[in-house]
Amino acid sequence: MDRIFYYAFADESSPMVDGQIDALKRNGLDGIEIRNVDDVNVADITLDKAREVKAKFDNNGLKIWSIGSPIGKIDIEKDDFKAHLEKLKHTIEIANILGAENMRMFSFYIPEGKDPAIFKNEVIDRLSVMEEIARGTGVTLCHENEKGIYGDTTERCLDIYTAIPNIKGVFDPANMVQCKEDTKEAFARLSKYLKYIHIKDALEDGNVVPAGEGAGNIRHIIEQYIKMGGRHITLEPHLAVFSGLAGLEKKGEEIQVGKTKSFGSNEEAFDAGCAALRKVTEGL
Repeated sequence: MDRIFYYAFADESSPMVDGQIDALKRNGLDGIEIRNVDDVNVADITLDKAREVKAKFDNNGLKIWSIGSPIGKIDIEKDDFKAHLEKLKHTIEIANILGAENMRMFSFYIPEGKDPAIFKNEVIDRLSVMEEIARGTGVTLCHENEKGIYGDTTERCLDIYTAIPNIKGVFDPANMVQCKEDTKEAFARLSKYLKYIHIKDALEDGNVVPAGEGAGNIRHIIEQYIKMGGRHITLEPHLAVFSGLAGLEKKGEEIQVGKTKSFGSNEEAFDAGCAALRKVTEGL
């Protein structure tokens, strides 16, 4: 059987690229899903900075698998979509320099108290424009089922993947738990649309825990993913508050990170997440 490739959001260990490389190497990982670069979001770095980062990863034999971008994490009613498209174009340029074949992205925050269904057509129209921009660039847009966006449930993810086949899925079990979805059923229904999976686990109350210790059915999902031919897995531990975390959450949302276990440092929390992933995948 072809081997499995493991990546991680190593900015959870260090905001600095050198620290991220150290974290990946000491845990025996294949590479990174890159999100923050020397404490700056990857979508906001310059092209020259991207070239510098690419050289560092190449020199250390590590792959940049995906761009952990914030694309699509804007309010569908209030924020400037045209300006966001310019950010998408810039981030695609960065991805090409970094050699990343994937870009994690989202399907817009839905205003609190409003029915997501009323925004379905606009979401599909906007995502279609984004997919058209990405088409032919060598970068695949990969939608993550983030809490609070349009595509945070199984049904609404299916709306996206069936309407725009070139947008693939990233399946995050913890986000499904936080949306009160059964992860086994959700994965079974979404699996054929997925490019890869994120490994993050959560308790029924939504608080994030090490892989295998929550309600995400992590081992089952990884097992099924491997059986269907999946070979790429990104660890997103979320076991401690890290630099840049607040900027990743919807304004006003409770941050359900770092509440169940205490770690002495971000490095320790990251390493614990890697150890949990190794444990849950043992024998697969």
